[in-house]
Amino acid sequence: MKRALLLCCLGLALIAVSAFKFSNSRTQAATTEPLPDYWSPVDVDRGFEVQILVDGRPLEEYNARGRSYVEAQAGAEYEVRIHNPLPYRVAVALSVDGLNSIDARHTTAWNSSKWVVEPYGTINISGWQMSSERARRFYFTSERDSYGAKLGQTSNLGVVSAVFFRERRTYPVPIAPPPRPRPIYEEDGRRRGAEAPTAGSTAESSVEKSDKTKSQDSAALGRGQVMPQPDDEYAATGIGRSVHNDVRWVNMELDSRPAGEVVIRYEYYPALVRLGVLPRPYPRPDALRRREAARGFEDRRFSPEP
Repeated sequence: MKRALLLCCLGLALIAVSAFKFSNSRTQAATTEPLPDYWSPVDVDRGFEVQILVDGRPLEEYNARGRSYVEAQAGAEYEVRIHNPLPYRVAVALSVDGLNSIDARHTTAWNSSKWVVEPYGTINISGWQMSSERARRFYFTSERDSYGAKLGQTSNLGVVSAVFFRERRTYPVPIAPPPRPRPIYEEDGRRRGAEAPTAGSTAESSVEKSDKTKSQDSAALGRGQVMPQPDDEYAATGIGRSVHNDVRWVNMELDSRPAGEVVIRYEYYPALVRLGVLPRPYPRPDALRRREAARGFEDRRFSPEP
């Protein structure tokens, strides 16, 4: 059982945010209407969607090496768009570079702070939550300039991960999904699977905190492990300008079984080429490719004149 605190967010996109706190006691959802106490099965046929947006447009995704990749744009601010396709609320543990986007801790998904998304809702997370009324923007930068490097946490740079947990209590009548116009730019870069469809509205969000995680941020250093040295060649996420983002707390119960997970890797273009995710550009005709296409025989009866 979980006790959850839901924060209402009014940031740049007027999104809503919420936060949870664990407890062994049963609690009621903080809502004016009572909800029935019965279980609803997880809809495994419909996935969750996570996209990385720059200037309001999703970055194109590339599937390779069993993962999804996007090309980071140096210095660009970005948002993480999360869509819930299900007819009940879900809580989303969102980490960037291995750090929770709400409290910057490195924990398990179950113990982490979470964002709550309403049925069929969408939220945009634009930065690190610094207080109940302020956040600081995500932006692509080098490993040395990253927020993780400033906190001494450089083991998980270059990854955005979202783990979804469904609310245990559901609404008495199934909620019909609203019509969703599909922008032209959404034809590419969509993330599906135990993962996703998308929308463009606002929703609620949430945060979940556990006293067990207070000392885990420095656990690796405490065991004498050597942290990876940051590099200027690879992409990471920085902590940028402050933006207004109000939040409030609510109670919520969660199913302990994850309902889905989405992981997106991001790298600068040269790194994606080295990984084989993107083809290497050839600004002029490449002799090696020509030679690779050579054949030993062709259908010719006699030698031609040069």
